[in-house]
Order: sequence, then C-alpha cells, then structure tokens
Amino acid sequence: MQKTMKTIVLGVIVVLSMLMLGCRSSAIKNDASKIDHLHQLVADRTYEINADWAFPLMTQGLTSLANSGLFMPGSNANRIDLMGNFNFLKVIGDSVAVSLPYFGERRMGGGYGNNDNGINFSGIPDTSSIQWNEKKNRYQIKMEVKQKTETLQFNISVFTSLKANINVNSTHRTSISYSGDIKAISGD
Repeated sequence: MQKTMKTIVLGVIVVLSMLMLGCRSSAIKNDASKIDHLHQLVADRTYEINADWAFPLMTQGLTSLANSGLFMPGSNANRIDLMGNFNFLKVIGDSVAVSLPYFGERRMGGGYGNNDNGINFSGIPDTSSIQWNEKKNRYQIKMEVKQKTETLQFNISVFTSLKANINVNSTHRTSISYSGDIKAISGD
C-alpha cells in the first residue's frame, strides 16, 4: 500500500514538473516573440502612442477643481480619463508629432494671443536617444524639444505588452505623465 502511494505521489510530481516546464518554455517563446515585435516596432521608427490616462502633478489648483466637481466621473485631480479625447505622440523617422491635452499649472506666461493650451509639437527634436533595458524588457526613449521660450523633455517607457508611459517635463508648466498603447502606423 505504501509503495503504491509513493508511486502515485512520484507520478503526480513528474506530471506537474512536466506541465510546469512546458508552460515555462511557451512563456519564454511568447516573451521572445513580444520582445522581437517591440524591437521591430521601435527600429522601424513609425509608431504612435495614444494615451488613455493623464496623471498631472497634484497641486492646490487641481485639488480645488476636483473639489468643485469639474472632472468627469472616474477622474480625479491626479488621474484623468482621456477616453474620447483625441491625442497622440507619433514618431515617423526622425520627425515627431505630439498633441496631448495638458492638465496642470503654468509656471511662466505663455505669451499674449497664445491659445495653445495642450502639449503640441511637430518637427525634429533637438536631442533624442533610445535605450533598451534588458533587465526590465523595455525601451527608454528620451527627447528634448525647444519651442519659442519653452523647453519640453519627453521620457517614454515602452513595454513588451505594447503599453507606454510618457513623462513630460517643461520649463514653464508642472510635470504631467500619460499612459496608453503603442502601435505601428500603417502605410495607408
């Protein structure tokens, strides 16, 4: 009886080990294909990031707006739903086009007649770099843009899940972050 029990336990251990190894190898294959896809996406330099959420720096002004009930349901002073809000960060070769809504405080004046309240840019960044972080399986893309009197620094993290985070620092405004999805821009 004891010998039969040992045989059953040993058989269960062997089956579980095989299942775990099989799942692990398919997970490694899946991760490798995701990494290859991400490498190709970034190497082609024709991609677009669409933000789903904005994360402004929490300030007294934003807290006052939240307390007055001016944010959409599901949003608050430090997490704003961008559903239905057209926005993008596009990279096509060396050129970048950015149109992101801005929520936060302007620290320096935007100039007279400046109706541009969002973060908007179209052209070639003054500086840019792309680094692959092998430990974290993600790309770090950095860009700096100077326009008129304001300098914008973009720090973008792109993950194998095709999720992306965009952090924007400005010389004139409080910092803001965005999260969303990255996809290839089709040639249509």
